[in-house]
Amino acid sequence: MSTPRAAAAEPPHPTARHFAALLAGNVALALGPWSVRLADTGPVASGFWRLALALPLLALLANRNRQPLTGMGRAAWIAVAAAGVLFALDLASWHIGIARTRLGNASLFGNSGSLILMAWGMIAAHRRPRAAEVLAIVAALAGSAILLGRSLEIDHKTLAGDLFCILAGLFYVFYILLIQRARASFGSWALLFHSSVAGAPVLLGIALALGEQVWPHHWGPLIALMLGSQIVGQGLLVYALRHFPPLVIGLALLTQPAISVVAGWFAFGETLGLLDGFGMALVATALVLARLGEGPKKAG
Repeated sequence: MSTPRAAAAEPPHPTARHFAALLAGNVALALGPWSVRLADTGPVASGFWRLALALPLLALLANRNRQPLTGMGRAAWIAVAAAGVLFALDLASWHIGIARTRLGNASLFGNSGSLILMAWGMIAAHRRPRAAEVLAIVAALAGSAILLGRSLEIDHKTLAGDLFCILAGLFYVFYILLIQRARASFGSWALLFHSSVAGAPVLLGIALALGEQVWPHHWGPLIALMLGSQIVGQGLLVYALRHFPPLVIGLALLTQPAISVVAGWFAFGETLGLLDGFGMALVATALVLARLGEGPKKAG
């Protein structure tokens, strides 16, 4: 699903290597829903394996980057553990949605947390929205209404998938809000390790409660999901995002639904009509405007 928060107040001058990392990270994340579809486990179970298989690599990366995995205070651990549970609920909702709707819709609505965070920031600051923020909200509502209406025309199942992906975006907001303070004191790899430790059992429990197949016959899609989404995608973005302002990050984010649409067409025969494309363009514009309005954030 979507990415760590980005960008220092004065981003270091980006090089071609940073641009390549930014784009490659978004490509890797965009292909995650394809792996979820190809996995022969249930969708929630694939989320469990995404976290569980990544744990040894995350521990190794934290160690190599001198990010200790111990010494976390009780309050910090509770916050990170709660964030891990919310991230698990995010993945569970998103993966269920991926199985029920088009890949392009899943990528767009799964990234809806940017808009929710923008609205939350305005409420917390007790201020009125700026012009760009009003435009983002209007574009998001209009585009979402078009896409949800089109999904309802196709099948009630695809509408349910869209709603699960929107729910995932909501869970991701609370995950970010919980983990944001801890990121000031702990490295990204260490936090991702601990949140994965907390989230994996939740995903396993949900998968078992839903009666999903948990043990795979073919490990390839799950290993691709783990490497692409949890290690390569997140890792490249952690490396690259602090070099770019929010607008560039938002524009790079648009590669995800575009790639997902191509993957859905190539692998599953999904097609988009003109009205679908217009709805996606409106939501994508809203996401860029939301990222532009986020202001400076410090990467972990």
